[in-house]
Amino acid sequence: MIVSADQGHGSRDEDRAARIALTWLAEPGNRTVWSLVQRYGAPATLDRLLSGDVPDSALRSAVIARSAVGDARRLAEAALHRAERLGARVVVPDDPEWPTTVDALATLELDAGGRTNHDIRPPLCIWKRGVWPLNEAFQRSVAVVGARAATNYGVHVTTDLAYGLAEHEWTVVSGGAFGIDAAAHRATLAANGRTVAVLACGVDRPYPVGNSALFEQIAETGLLISEWPPGTEPVRHRFLIRNRVIAAATVGTVVVEAAARSGAGQTMSRAVALGRTAMVVPGPVTSAMSVGCHELLRTYPMARVVAGLPHVLEEISPIGQNLADPPRGPEHRRDTLDEESALVLEAVPRRGTAGPEQLAAKAGLSIRTVLRRLSLLETSGLVVRRDDGIALAPDSPPAQRRTDSGPE
Repeated sequence: MIVSADQGHGSRDEDRAARIALTWLAEPGNRTVWSLVQRYGAPATLDRLLSGDVPDSALRSAVIARSAVGDARRLAEAALHRAERLGARVVVPDDPEWPTTVDALATLELDAGGRTNHDIRPPLCIWKRGVWPLNEAFQRSVAVVGARAATNYGVHVTTDLAYGLAEHEWTVVSGGAFGIDAAAHRATLAANGRTVAVLACGVDRPYPVGNSALFEQIAETGLLISEWPPGTEPVRHRFLIRNRVIAAATVGTVVVEAAARSGAGQTMSRAVALGRTAMVVPGPVTSAMSVGCHELLRTYPMARVVAGLPHVLEEISPIGQNLADPPRGPEHRRDTLDEESALVLEAVPRRGTAGPEQLAAKAGLSIRTVLRRLSLLETSGLVVRRDDGIALAPDSPPAQRRTDSGPE
């Protein structure tokens, strides 16, 4: 049975404070903690953890270790005061703006081992800086992620994608890192669009520090969000934990560049498992930053190759909308010719002239058919009649002329 703060498990304020304390005691996504909260409510679960009434020995040890360095309830209260001074706030599932898309993590199961692939349950709370309601920001959102050591190719592709998505009123979500993430955020801001940075640390100390000015811009017009209380430092495993939120909160994920071992690939694995739209930008087979992308395409048959904004829009839009035009080469006037006219045109020499009989022999058509088709070709401006026979029109573009090596 799932309960909420309104069902006898404490007031809304108690529920909020308990969720903050639980996130401090155990890393977000913890399967045992989330299940206990669903069954008993956050305040009662906090009491159980602090009293040692926990079936999971690893979790019990973690709670003991954390409690030795601080009081969970006092730390939650301090985090709320710190957030208030910062202009940040915490959002919980009972709030109207809660992004319900992340609740899909409740049923996510992964085959891979390790705690980051086991503890993948929904957030207990989400901290945010920015004016947009969370549910509104994520309603039409796409994740654009990739390598920190991005190449010029990756940055160029990302900039075009993010700018175009923003112009089509899609929220662009990324992780705030150097490389592809930063390019996605910056392009969205340049298009006056809305972007969300999902952090692996407190919203008051975004990482990397080199992107501090970028984070301030995002906070002014978009959102900085995190599961961790203000003041929390970034550590490696937290980047892996937060990736599940990026995958779950958005309609789909685009991986632009990724090395052989990449956090972007981990985000994609969660997007695929959740049934979200999975998109990968291919790159040069000689590029180390595209190895991960190509491996994703080999690993996940449902992942779609996208080569630009039209492909992405087609994948994330309702069926039948924003269909990408198939690639086409330059159009020639000869493209609209019927088969017999094309054969006659092909028979006309590149230089000099030929008589109707010569054209008929070369095209394998009757003289009568050739004469009829020559009239059409002349009207179309592809051939001209001269005293000594038929020639290609002098103003015909070179691309429309037959080469000595045969058809184009």
